[in-house]
Amino acid sequence: MGHMRNEKAYDITDIGPLRQAELYDPSKESKWTRIGLSWESFKRAPGTTGGQVIAGEHNAEDLERMRADAPMLQQKMKPRHLQMIAVGGSIGTGLFVGSGSALHVGGPAGVLIAWILIGAMLISVTQALGEMSILYPVSGGFYTLAIRFLDPSFAFAMGWNYVFQWAVVLPLEITVAGTTVRYWTQDVHIAAWITIFWIVLVIASVFGTLGFAEEEFWSSCLKLLVVIVFIFIGIGGQYDSYLGGKNWQDPGPFANGVKGVCAVFVTAGTELVGLAASETPNPRETMPAAVKGTFWRITIIYVTSLTIIGLLIPYDEPRLLGGGGADFVNATICVSVLSIGLSCVYAGSRTLTALAETGYAPKIFAYVDKSSRPLWSVVAILAFAPLAYVNVGATGDLVFKWLLALSGLSTLFTWLAVCLCHIRFRRAWKVQGHSVEELPFQALGGVYGSWFGVTLTVMVMAVQFYIAVWPIGGQAETPMGIFEDFLSSYLAAPVMIVFWLVGYAWKRTLPKRASAIDLDSGRKSWLSVEEMRQYRAERKMAPFRIRLYRMLFTN
Repeated sequence: MGHMRNEKAYDITDIGPLRQAELYDPSKESKWTRIGLSWESFKRAPGTTGGQVIAGEHNAEDLERMRADAPMLQQKMKPRHLQMIAVGGSIGTGLFVGSGSALHVGGPAGVLIAWILIGAMLISVTQALGEMSILYPVSGGFYTLAIRFLDPSFAFAMGWNYVFQWAVVLPLEITVAGTTVRYWTQDVHIAAWITIFWIVLVIASVFGTLGFAEEEFWSSCLKLLVVIVFIFIGIGGQYDSYLGGKNWQDPGPFANGVKGVCAVFVTAGTELVGLAASETPNPRETMPAAVKGTFWRITIIYVTSLTIIGLLIPYDEPRLLGGGGADFVNATICVSVLSIGLSCVYAGSRTLTALAETGYAPKIFAYVDKSSRPLWSVVAILAFAPLAYVNVGATGDLVFKWLLALSGLSTLFTWLAVCLCHIRFRRAWKVQGHSVEELPFQALGGVYGSWFGVTLTVMVMAVQFYIAVWPIGGQAETPMGIFEDFLSSYLAAPVMIVFWLVGYAWKRTLPKRASAIDLDSGRKSWLSVEEMRQYRAERKMAPFRIRLYRMLFTN
């Protein structure tokens, strides 16, 4: 049962043209070419490196072809990079800047309830994404998986919406960075700071995957340190009087009742781990720790931090909506914003490259150079950075309001797609005669966990619709004003539907039956049921403390 092959084995027409078995060895290039600092590095890579580990390769029928069936991007990320992307990838303006306004709108209990629900949803999403990304570390991650397991037209709509989201967030984050720096000095015009931060992002992008991974590692370490220090200070700091649950009683736990809870649902870039899987040599070893790190990030970092903030500060404190913090905290905010800016470039460019590889974007964006940079995709995302200068003018806020509205629900669409992909994958896996015991990593809760994630995602979309129609503070006075407020919050939904219809009209593709889904292309684990049972039996022989550590933090 473990060795049944799909009759379409190795036919990857669903995810782009099959590459020839021409392997590229970057080690033969100079050091400067490998790190992206020579003219040679900008030339097109002649082929994939075949750098992904294939578990159970002795069971494969055509090993060379399987190695060539790999992303053009090189596997440069190390385990520490992937784990810190998981731990610190979404610690940014949402926690350091946005938590104040969230507390003001939702109150301490409202913020906690919203984040616990979002946290539960994120765990379902990352577990499902981990299971599929370890087995299929393909270019484009969840976008490519959506083409295979769901519907190419839906994936087209989701992919472009996701790219546009990051492209718009990039200039917004640059603006936040410029505003934060002005805490120290007002003498320099914000346009100058925008230019400086744009140049910094361009320089970091020159170093490609390693530039993003190293910056993300060290910035995540800094952000993690600041949050931990804050938690310790919040618990053991010196206060004039005992606070306890005083602020939960006066002014109270909720600022705007149920509506306040609905208004503070937030999203984070947890799905970046799925994109990064294709740029690690052995996701089977490194991805489980990154996936399980999501649980610890949510419980320790977000829930604990927001609990302490809610205990220390009443939601009607005027300074929650403005003002500066300590020098060190403001410096951390700047680093966090730059980190998210690089995440914008990374996530947007990788997804745009996958769109090009699958025929849903111009082929020029499929260009990957010898330093493993999707060159023109990176340039395309960085080209959105000058939109930050719009904020210098009086109409800046209005422009960004509508740009963000176009892709405001993008992350929710992506999370929904991941869970639905996992459900369809498990169905196809079963129908085609495979056992879940073959899977190198099994999602917590299995299919039920993904259905739970789907339910929560749809619920969040519903409450976002509710807030769009009946916002806090009341509806506008005119029907046109009401319609405008609704579109500014929910415009992404009709845009997504339009793109879906365009994708179908363009390619005329439909979802495939579970029995016809390709389960072999891009697959990097071919271990049989017997081999996986033996592997797990050997691991059960380890001491209890090691088994406990593996259960909590790895695989």
